Amino acid sequence: MRQFVSRRTAMGGMAAGLAATTGLRGLRRAAAEDTKPGLKGNIRHSVSRWCYGKIPLDELCRFSKKIGIESIELLGPNEWASVLEHGLTCAMCSSGTRIEKGFNKIENHDELVAQYEKMIPLVAESKLTNLICFSGNREPGLDDEQGLQNCVVGLKRVLPLAEKHKVVLVMELLNSKVNHPNYMCDHTAWGVQLCKALGSENFKLLYDIYHMQIMEGDLIRTIRDNIQYIAHFHTGGNPGRNEIDETQEIYYPAVMRAIVETGYKGFVGQEFVPKNPNPLESLEKAIRICDV
Repeated sequence: MRQFVSRRTAMGGMAAGLAATTGLRGLRRAAAEDTKPGLKGNIRHSVSRWCYGKIPLDELCRFSKKIGIESIELLGPNEWASVLEHGLTCAMCSSGTRIEKGFNKIENHDELVAQYEKMIPLVAESKLTNLICFSGNREPGLDDEQGLQNCVVGLKRVLPLAEKHKVVLVMELLNSKVNHPNYMCDHTAWGVQLCKALGSENFKLLYDIYHMQIMEGDLIRTIRDNIQYIAHFHTGGNPGRNEIDETQEIYYPAVMRAIVETGYKGFVGQEFVPKNPNPLESLEKAIRICDV
């Protein structure tokens, strides 16, 4: 028996079908808007924990994982397990030593050697690689040349252990003009000279872009010329070490492209202090800026 459908019924069915189709399209469109494009993969992204100290570590781990950050850094041994459980790593391990009390003074060596002899095996056991170290500060009667020689003496006491465990000791380049008065390893040339004097692949530099912009500028040329001595990078906006956006003088996309062009395969750690009331929003924006 032939069935007849009223105009009202037919129109109602068409409207329902249209609504369903429109609703599905809307859901798809919303899902597409919620899914941000994947990162290019040319830069391995990390973030310094201390810049987000008010955010619980687990929360920072989850957010980092979501936006493509692979590492949370400058953590001590009691925090490594948390990032590893989230499928992240710690690209630069904290040594528990003070910036101003470094290897440039002989009287510091015994204490520092004991600390690094403790830390190096722990880093290796957690299958991590980079362990930060510092030159220490200048003092009256201690010039840069003597400080460098003292660093060689002290670091040679721990490098064999680092080489055995495949751990890299990484000395950070910091500015002595604004943030760290009298810090000795404040120019790339001094750090490179130390690398050459030690002659070990297990000693390299942490090139902090913010600090070196303050001390010497000429960032891209310096990075290209010295990439073989650099194990890690840090970011930061200058002036102020705030967001790395258009509010400051370093154009990070160009610097990142130069890093990629060298063939560098290590990490770039975001180490700026967010001014944004929503600091994670600033972090995500920084990752996009550096994703070249």
